[in-house]
Amino acid sequence: MTTLQAGFGFALDAALEAGRPPEDRGSGRDDVRLLYTDKATGRTVSDGFRRLPGLLRPGDLLVVNDSATLPAAVWMRRLVVHFSTDRGDGTWLVELRKRVGGHHEQYSGGIPGELLPLPGGATLRLEARHTGRLWIARMNVSVPRYLGKHGVPIRYSYVDRDWPLDRYQTVFATRPGSAEMPSAARPFTTAIVDRLRERGVTIAPITLHTGVASPEVDETPYPERFRIGASTARAVNAARAAGGRVIAVGTTAVRALETAVDGDGVVKAASGFTEHIVTPAVGVRAVDGILTGLHEPRSTHLSMLSAIVDNDVLASAYHKAIAERYLWHEFGDVHLIA
Repeated sequence: MTTLQAGFGFALDAALEAGRPPEDRGSGRDDVRLLYTDKATGRTVSDGFRRLPGLLRPGDLLVVNDSATLPAAVWMRRLVVHFSTDRGDGTWLVELRKRVGGHHEQYSGGIPGELLPLPGGATLRLEARHTGRLWIARMNVSVPRYLGKHGVPIRYSYVDRDWPLDRYQTVFATRPGSAEMPSAARPFTTAIVDRLRERGVTIAPITLHTGVASPEVDETPYPERFRIGASTARAVNAARAAGGRVIAVGTTAVRALETAVDGDGVVKAASGFTEHIVTPAVGVRAVDGILTGLHEPRSTHLSMLSAIVDNDVLASAYHKAIAERYLWHEFGDVHLIA
């Protein structure tokens, strides 16, 4: 599988990896920092997330992902199973990882037909490899019900303990199905949402259930289930027709919108599995900006951002984020490009 790369790389200091939610670092969910890159000037400034309403304009539209996070990890004595994607035919995509103490790492084992006994008496059958790290697998019980009883949120090595599931939900989360939190919306609170509406900024939902990332190698995103309703499609088209900007909250919202836009830039209601990958070569038609987290070096997410803003401007913003000690990952700071 091809690994896409943005036009720049950098070394990420482990000290910049947020290992705890901000509300457990002694502040509020919306106390994170906000890096703001102005597309028109190419200038990047430091700000706080609570000032987001003032950085947007009346008539702008925020498109948010309403997918809720599943407790998608099951820890066993030797392995950890990450449940990624409900394939809709009774099978799921899963990733097996080797348990190493309180963490886990890549695991290449498993054979077709193998039965894995899970905690609580359930059994997972590996049916076939889907990719080098993902299996098509089948449970002998309902996966959502099983995860609700035996699963915990997926975490990687920069998070040293399990946090309650509510730490992995956004204020917009209503439709369970994501293996990992659509984290760009994590800093939003009801108070911020109220201030955005008072400002004249509207909010519309899409659904995209995220799959599992790979911390060891950045892979091209695989198909993910999404839905754009008719009301959201109308809101996007109306905002653009009136001169407002469409700001996607998170890369998931970009992927969903760019899947459903036609050659004239009109977004239509759509659902199913998207295989669309946003790159600088493909470009964007539906979105004008993005609110997102800070992404790993040479990741496909950076490639997506380079489709929205000039690559040199993006690289300059990241140098500023590193110099000013912004925090990475789902519990970290955010970046507005608009």
